[in-house]
Amino acid sequence: MAESGYKNPIDGTPTKNGSNMANKRSVATSEYILRFLAFAATLVAVIVMAVSKQTKSVSVTLLPDLPPISVEAHAKWQYMSADVFFMVVNIAACVYSALSLILAIVNRFGSKGLDLGVIFLDLIILSLLFAANGAAAAVGVLGYNGNSHTRWKKVCNIFDSYCRYAAVSIILSLVAAFMFVLLLALAASKLHKRCL
Repeated sequence: MAESGYKNPIDGTPTKNGSNMANKRSVATSEYILRFLAFAATLVAVIVMAVSKQTKSVSVTLLPDLPPISVEAHAKWQYMSADVFFMVVNIAACVYSALSLILAIVNRFGSKGLDLGVIFLDLIILSLLFAANGAAAAVGVLGYNGNSHTRWKKVCNIFDSYCRYAAVSIILSLVAAFMFVLLLALAASKLHKRCL
C-alpha cells in the first residue's frame, strides 16, 4: 500500500486520505468562528450597555396638599453596581476573546500546555459571564416588576428605553457565554481524541 503522506496522530500509521487533517482543520475553523462570535457578542453587549442612558422628568408629590414637583431623573449603567460588574466582565471577556483568537491562530499546531491554559481561562471567563449576567438580570427583573415586599417600585415603566437597551445587552452577553460553552465542549472533544 502506498503512503499518502498523512499519518494518524494517535499511532503514527499511514492513512489513506487526509481525513484526520480535514477534521483538524474543521475543528480549528470552528474554534476560530466561536471565538470571533464571542468577541463580537461581548463587544456589541458593551456598546449597547454603554449607550443605554435615559433622562426623564418625574413628578414627585412631597405633601398631599401641594402640587407635584417635576424632577429630572437619570438612568445610567454606572448607577447600579450590578451593571458596572456586567460591563467590567464583558470588557474583560471581549479583550480575552480577541487575544485568545489571535493565540489560537498563532498556535495552529497545538501546544498541549497552551491548550490547557486556554481551556482554564475559557472556564474562568464563562463563570464570570454567567455571574455578571445573573446579577444584571436580577436588577433588570427588579426594574421591570419592582418588589412589593420591600416597597421598591418598578422603574422600567418610566425608563423604558434604558431597560430595553439593558435587556438586549444581557441577551448578547448570554450568547457570548453560550459560545464559551461550545468552545469548552470543543476543547473537551479535542482532548478526548488526543487521549484515544
